[in-house]
Amino acid sequence: MRGPALHNKPITVMIVVPTLDIGAAEIGAVELVRILQGAGHRAIVVARAGRLLADITAAGAEYVPLDVASKNPFVMLRNTAVLIKLARERNCDVIHALGRAGAWSALAAARLARIPFVTSGYKGFREQNILKRLYNGVMARGDRVVAGCEQIAQLVNDRYCTPWEKIAVVPCSIDFDHFDPATLTPERIATVRQTWGVNDDTKVIMVTGRILRRKGHHVAVRAMQRLKEFGLTNFLCVFVGEDRGHTHYTGDLWDLVLATGTMDVIRMATPERDMPAAYCAAAVVVSAAVQPEGVQRAMLEAQAMARPVVVSDLGAGPDVVLTAPAVPESRITGLRFHAGDDRALAAAILQLFSMPRPAVDAMGARGRDWVLDHFDASIGSEQMLRLYGEVTGRAPIVAATPEHGKISTI
Repeated sequence: MRGPALHNKPITVMIVVPTLDIGAAEIGAVELVRILQGAGHRAIVVARAGRLLADITAAGAEYVPLDVASKNPFVMLRNTAVLIKLARERNCDVIHALGRAGAWSALAAARLARIPFVTSGYKGFREQNILKRLYNGVMARGDRVVAGCEQIAQLVNDRYCTPWEKIAVVPCSIDFDHFDPATLTPERIATVRQTWGVNDDTKVIMVTGRILRRKGHHVAVRAMQRLKEFGLTNFLCVFVGEDRGHTHYTGDLWDLVLATGTMDVIRMATPERDMPAAYCAAAVVVSAAVQPEGVQRAMLEAQAMARPVVVSDLGAGPDVVLTAPAVPESRITGLRFHAGDDRALAAAILQLFSMPRPAVDAMGARGRDWVLDHFDASIGSEQMLRLYGEVTGRAPIVAATPEHGKISTI
């Protein structure tokens, strides 16, 4: 029988994440560190260095540099040996993987070290063939599988027949102090719009996130062409993000912009330092995703800033953005369209722009209320600590929710 001392002993979790750059998994790793350290536990982060390294160390985690983003089988095998040694030296109680390549090494290390293995999934992946399905399937092989939303949980269950009792839906959290429209000044918003080169009455359609094909930027380009054909004037679509080396898709995107004659209404901006002001500088925030995107933190942040959103049916799930017919019109926080349908996206934007201003403002206010009620840091903290307690057979020390802290984005 486990004694009280064992029950109260702090838990040590090894978090394996591909890199510490900006992304859903990477920001998720920062959240896990803050949850663990804030409750008196210990976090060890294994990853390639990146911009979030300062956030990881400031939150109190130990950082171990390792190329767990590599898909080279020999590197993955070497990583397994490193993780086993690290788990034994640090007396790790759990290995928690947040990326596929690293998850294979983490899975092998956890099994050989005989400690629980947990995975977290934030989005869906394409499965073009059986090998890709096998590779992706590692994220469903945890003793517990953490999904960022109901959409991803359903995807895991459908694809891999993972029992529901092994799946835990744990929503990510938003820094509500950082993303609060009440704290913004007109000067901050004006600065962002000046950077984009737009005047006060230009309607800005913002698409945020990395420049990747699965994000559907090409769908947005064709939708802008439709809007021009429909006669809409004085608007600009701004892509806020970076291509992270995906230059082939970026080149294809520019070719499409030229072919569709939309150069005058599309701007590719660099990652924005002041994202709260960027959201408020936009008339609408769009996700044109063509693959399941799960939570989509940008949609949560946009709603937290009381911005109306338009999402594809593969973008943010129905538990992230409330849309008809799932909820009555009086409760919607955004509009939804069929993924890949540029005409439907253009129609949704036109519908939003044709609504009276009070109705748009009410939609934005409902979005903020929804996010405040369902994506508070304390909710995810309690769920994750309870999950770690279950897989280790302990009752974790649940402390007050730690100060959220602002994630570095530059």
